[in-house]
Amino acid sequence: MAKTNAGRFFEDYSVGDVLTHAVPRTVGAGERALYHALYPARHALYSSDTFAQACGIAASPLDDMIAFHTVFGKTVPDVSLNAVANLGYAEGRWLKPVWQGDTLTSQSEVIGVKQNSNGKSGVVYVRTTGRNQRDEAVLEYVRWVMVRKGDLDALAPETVVPDLNKVVPAGTLAIPDGLNFENYNFDLAGEPHRWGDYAVGEQIDHVDGVTMEEAEHMMATRLWQNTAKVHFDTSARPDGTRLIYGGHVISMARALSFNGLANAQMVVGLNAGAHANPCLAGDTVRAWSEVLDKAETSAPGVGAIRLRLVATKGGAPFQLRGEDGKYLPEVLLDLDYWALMPM
Repeated sequence: MAKTNAGRFFEDYSVGDVLTHAVPRTVGAGERALYHALYPARHALYSSDTFAQACGIAASPLDDMIAFHTVFGKTVPDVSLNAVANLGYAEGRWLKPVWQGDTLTSQSEVIGVKQNSNGKSGVVYVRTTGRNQRDEAVLEYVRWVMVRKGDLDALAPETVVPDLNKVVPAGTLAIPDGLNFENYNFDLAGEPHRWGDYAVGEQIDHVDGVTMEEAEHMMATRLWQNTAKVHFDTSARPDGTRLIYGGHVISMARALSFNGLANAQMVVGLNAGAHANPCLAGDTVRAWSEVLDKAETSAPGVGAIRLRLVATKGGAPFQLRGEDGKYLPEVLLDLDYWALMPM
């Protein structure tokens, strides 16, 4: 019996499969230090214990995207080791903060499959849940990924495409216990703009850019134990390039959004997301945001703001699609998420 794992191919998935992912990961200050070394992340709640304590929580939790990358990375050997590309996200919710010393595990359920017309690949839909050592769910989301077929003669499975919510209802967003922005320190946070200062439809150019480096994106991908071949092996893609992990682009764009959204402190919902075009080393990533919606919450002084975050590799800001309705070639990421902000 073969001892090595070649990964699952499209024909190996069936709706209803439950995948328990290896390996548990205990996260701590090292993950935070490396995350802040890789990205210009400066949101105060994730940088300072005293700032977090002034906002009603016991200490500064680990960045929301550290939780996402860690949970996501565990799924790769079972879901996307033989991926062509990760395509999109929906119904994501951060349910509990992740603290230093927490041990995270992941489990996924296959909720949809659809073979592509070329017969060489198909799309697999999974719902993933990340849990801590107390078996508490800390994160859940749906993603869909295009996966190669191993046997081109394998019969196409019956198509099942899940019916997914386009937006996570604001009333279902999980607010961390004790969070209170009534005594929020805007000077220490870095900007004076509060929830009421943003208008639906407003667009924000985040100004700054970062050129992607080959070594940094591979270091980040290894940090999250993401083993997808397209990120490391130049023979895995026809053009001989390494595809930069989409989560690396998400974190870079989120960090760049600090300039203009410094008070969008916590990401708590992921409504939708698309990796519109591949990102490669040498691309300079810039970002812009659009305010899509706003909602009050039950937490003192805490509002929810729904944002579209777009990462690009050139071109003017606020340009998303061409006349044909397709993403412009310079658009890398289109992410729709909820964040918590002082009112």
